[in-house]
Amino acid sequence: MEDVTDLPFRLICKELGADLLYTEFASSEALIRDAAKTLKKIQVADAERPVAVQIFGGVEESMEGAAAVAEAAGPDFIDINCGCWVKKVALREAGAGLLRDLPKFEGIVRSVIRGTTLPVTVKTRLGWDQESIVIEDAARMLEQCGVQALALHCRTRDQAHRGEAQWHWLEKVKKAISIPLIGNGDVNTPEDAKRMLETGCDGVMIGRGAIANPWIFRETKHFLDTGEHMEPPSLEEKLDCCVRHLHLSVEHKGEPKGVVEFRKYYAGYLKGQPNVSKLRAEIMTMMELEPVLARLEKYREEIAATVAV
Repeated sequence: MEDVTDLPFRLICKELGADLLYTEFASSEALIRDAAKTLKKIQVADAERPVAVQIFGGVEESMEGAAAVAEAAGPDFIDINCGCWVKKVALREAGAGLLRDLPKFEGIVRSVIRGTTLPVTVKTRLGWDQESIVIEDAARMLEQCGVQALALHCRTRDQAHRGEAQWHWLEKVKKAISIPLIGNGDVNTPEDAKRMLETGCDGVMIGRGAIANPWIFRETKHFLDTGEHMEPPSLEEKLDCCVRHLHLSVEHKGEPKGVVEFRKYYAGYLKGQPNVSKLRAEIMTMMELEPVLARLEKYREEIAATVAV
């Protein structure tokens, strides 16, 4: 999730129960050219371990070199994104574009394995479209290459995020390989995670479902352990988490960038809260930390006064 799963967001997810984290995906071509913006994306912190640096690309030499650069950033393993569906990636024979050419897919994977001493994993999709689902053959190939785990988004490339994820493929792929299989796609509730695990996969990857609700990790683990739902986070807890996340964003990116780039998260933290339209309209125009903190605190006091009345 480019521009979403930066270090501050990953730290919040870790605090709220995520077991395994991935950086934003990083272009192999940018990494081997020491592009500052891309190198920033792959910075990792000890507090988020275990964590993977995720890379993508369509040229073996570049991917091999990028694997070495990624390893130098200090992750616990390297993940290859072979599932991105957007045109600028997939139509350049990278991301999900590799599903149209399994020999090329294999070459890319082997090049990354050559380029690092760390474990290598892969995330991919079912196939290019519904008429060319190749995931069983691809999964077997990946295991033979030495890939340590496979994360499968259960849609084809042409589906993007549309339609329902086809979870029944998880059972088929699990029977085809012995390495760990992680399911992905349409996990938005603890019940979704439970149903996905019932396909036989070894783990569940939550992406978009965490943007508006980073508490989904602890809620899911609690549900899987007890069969019961946790109380949802209170407004106080949401505001506290929002403020902590904002501080982390500014610490990592500085001002005004850390404040401006944080705006995408307000919708999730403030969703469903009373009298929030005016608050959002105001803080979305702010470019410095202190005015945002002051406005959030004022909102907290306004809601507390309303409840007291």
